[in-house]
Amino acid sequence: MVASRDTFPLLAELLADQQRLQTPIARFSDLAAITPALAPVYRDLIPLTAPAPGEQYAFEVDLDACSGCKACVAGCHSLNGLDENETWRDVGVVLGTQAGHPFQQTITSACHHCADPACMNGCPVLAYEKDPITGIVRHLDDQCIGCSYCVLKCPYDVPKYSERLGIVRKCDMCHGRLAAGEAPACVQACPTHAIRIVKVPVENGPHGRVTDTTHFLSAAPSPNDTQPTTRYVSRRGLPKKLVAADTAMPRAQPAHWPLVFLLVFTQIGAGLLAAQVFGGAESPAVLWSGAVFFALGVGASVAHLGQPLRAWRIFLGWRKSWLSREALVLGAAAGAIAGGLALPGEGGERLLQAGILTAFAGIFCSAMIYVDTRRRLWAGEQTWVRMGGTVAIAATWWTLPALAVTLLLGKLIVETATLAPGSIQGKLQRGPLRRLCFGRFTFAAIALASMTTATSAFTFAMFVTGELLERALYFRAVDAPKMPGMGGQPK
Repeated sequence: MVASRDTFPLLAELLADQQRLQTPIARFSDLAAITPALAPVYRDLIPLTAPAPGEQYAFEVDLDACSGCKACVAGCHSLNGLDENETWRDVGVVLGTQAGHPFQQTITSACHHCADPACMNGCPVLAYEKDPITGIVRHLDDQCIGCSYCVLKCPYDVPKYSERLGIVRKCDMCHGRLAAGEAPACVQACPTHAIRIVKVPVENGPHGRVTDTTHFLSAAPSPNDTQPTTRYVSRRGLPKKLVAADTAMPRAQPAHWPLVFLLVFTQIGAGLLAAQVFGGAESPAVLWSGAVFFALGVGASVAHLGQPLRAWRIFLGWRKSWLSREALVLGAAAGAIAGGLALPGEGGERLLQAGILTAFAGIFCSAMIYVDTRRRLWAGEQTWVRMGGTVAIAATWWTLPALAVTLLLGKLIVETATLAPGSIQGKLQRGPLRRLCFGRFTFAAIALASMTTATSAFTFAMFVTGELLERALYFRAVDAPKMPGMGGQPK
């Protein structure tokens, strides 16, 4: 006997419900048809027309609507197939500082697609391009060599290095979706419609400018350098003084050991070679030690690249990138020094002299790489003293040891200025980096104490070790600017 629906009324009701079920998309379509007022909300998530001349696409964040749910982060991560620890969009918190007026606001941020992007200006292989119509700053993955200089140049911590791929990647505003008339992943994923794409006026030229930067977040790094286009709006108004919730939680940065060896060894090598050729050291040991140091330093640079087989492209960005200029000039210096050592007679000596002078030019480019990032620890007064001091101490070590001692003492005094407890550098060097800091000053002290009795290979080894630790601190203790993060959860 087969049971009928009439026999089991509950079963019949459930089957009838199944026939009436709709997918979420179908339900949304019905809702939009019943409520025409919702149509503009979804239509206005992206512009209906391409930017006109003097305009570009930009993110607009409605702070009144942002709840900090991170649906935008999840949507971006899923659609772009990012690695487990890779994020192109972040959510942070800003706090008010006015007494008696407590204020807390979550914010979402991604690439600001700046009018004058630092990442593009600093890239040595032209792996960035700014679309002339949309203004979107795109990263060209197949062009990237993984040098990560754009990571250092960007004041908003936007480009992210992928260990798996050996290249840098970043938000491209889902340009493919925009071209097809669809909203970017973050815009579409936001349940409160806090993010949308708008058109903003910009002034094009060699260094583009945003006509109005008053809508940028006051708690973020200054918009003056790169001209970010993201707009943060609020109908309630924001307090004049906002701070990031994680502003008092400095982050130790990577040591970049290949760069440490590159900088220290090329500078020591150039100093030793100058002592031999221009300073009258007249010691084959000094000459060949300088050549070996310089060659090892230049060779160490390749180990820093995520894609070393693409390093031949390094010359492409020489017009704008100090990194490109450094690679070209130091490479030319290494070739001239090798040729000068190989050729006999006056021709070889002149070639060697030209190589040393070219090495000094390369060291100038090395310093400008970091000065150009506008980070406080890498400002000119620290960078020139540290790098120039290494060259000068090495050049006078074997010929004028008293002067070398004076120069090293002066260099140490300048470095102690970064230990102030109120600064980010001071907090890091007194806190998580205190052992590295102690080691730097300990080895320098041993070198100084040994030089008062006799200059030897041991004292020079102590000096070299101390310089390596100093340069590691130079990278690890730097204040790295970024967009506000989550208080209590440093990235």
